[in-house]
Amino acid sequence: MIKFDRAWAMPNKNTFSIPPITNLIDSFGISWVDPFPDPYKEDALLCLSRYQRNSVNGVLFDPPYSPRQLKECYESNGMCLHDTKSSVWKEWKNAIAHVIKPGGVCISFGWSTNGLGKNRGFEIEYILLVAHGGNHNDTLCTVERKVNRSIT
Repeated sequence: MIKFDRAWAMPNKNTFSIPPITNLIDSFGISWVDPFPDPYKEDALLCLSRYQRNSVNGVLFDPPYSPRQLKECYESNGMCLHDTKSSVWKEWKNAIAHVIKPGGVCISFGWSTNGLGKNRGFEIEYILLVAHGGNHNDTLCTVERKVNRSIT
């Protein structure tokens, strides 16, 4: 059964500094891999390629939430991202699934709770909805655990 909570906090472009999200991340007591450091100075796939298969306890998947944001984030740092289509999110999710060890965790942040998904060997354990009020979109935090070593 999936556990679900809702919290309220002021919005912040630095997702991990939002108190309910900080608390969620800290509650695991593990070292996290963040393939999307701010500012976006490196391609996430290059970052993830440094890790061996099934070697990481946890990944924070906090990419730009839309193709427009993706383009703006990378271009503002002088980078040209070759792909802003939905296929780039698929590539990132496959790479994350590759490096997380069985029993490891991925927390995905965004405007949906799709996460990495069962087809990559993950099951959702917990969803935290962080409301920001006004005209701000909520931030959805999806906690998934890798339960299967193989990706179909």
